[in-house]
Amino acid sequence: MQIITDELARQVIVARPAISHKGDFGRILIIGGSQQYGGAAIMSASAAVYAGAGLVSVASDLSILASLHTSLPEAMFIDYRQPFVQWAPTVQAADVIVIGPGLGLSAFALLLLKQVLQAAQPEQTLLIDGSALTLIAREKLALPDAQLILTPHQMEWARLSGLSIEQQTVANTQTVLADYSKATLVLKKHHTEIYHQTQVSQLMIGGPAMATGGSGDTLTGIIAAFCGQFGTNYQTISAAVYTHSAISDQLAQKQYVTLPTQMIQALPQFMAQMAHQ
Repeated sequence: MQIITDELARQVIVARPAISHKGDFGRILIIGGSQQYGGAAIMSASAAVYAGAGLVSVASDLSILASLHTSLPEAMFIDYRQPFVQWAPTVQAADVIVIGPGLGLSAFALLLLKQVLQAAQPEQTLLIDGSALTLIAREKLALPDAQLILTPHQMEWARLSGLSIEQQTVANTQTVLADYSKATLVLKKHHTEIYHQTQVSQLMIGGPAMATGGSGDTLTGIIAAFCGQFGTNYQTISAAVYTHSAISDQLAQKQYVTLPTQMIQALPQFMAQMAHQ
């Protein structure tokens, strides 16, 4: 098993070309949030913006609009309760689609998930997280032909894979993942593991300081931004996972807990250090 180190992060996070524009750094669409869990979508979108995504849109419940525009004026907003056909062009134009952070398990969430799964195209990256994973497992939904990234914690992976946490060995996980031939799995746990076909890597950094609500939503946004800027591949996803935990470790030297909002604020400086070392 390969260990993910800062060397990989430096290889992926490179200085931007002098001649470039926002369209060069990825169009990201975050679909999630609800009246109860609006913060999840906001944190995921904030992480994507602060990690360098060129354009970030959030499709969510209208109740989060004021909070989103106050905390993250860089992001655009879509009321996802409008008829899907009205905002389907934004889905089609996205380089990276994220669905799940704070989406919930309602009948509306299930309908929206089905519409997005049907709309995703092979050239797009589709990152499935949070409650969307639970809905897929519960309803046994087929996954589309797209560049898939699954980001479950161990309980969500248990629902998807049928493997109990005790059964989630590398060999067993690889066997189940073979059914998702184009998917990369980010299995969130102590020493997070990343799987892509026959490749497996492990993160040896990160700790209990990041065990707080919103940490996973923040990771989702970082992964989305990295894929939008640097391309969707195993190395890019691994570098995003490393960045998330490395920032937490830096903050944890002086803090008991590392809040997701603090980690988001630290992203630009950390990425600049990686790009210029």
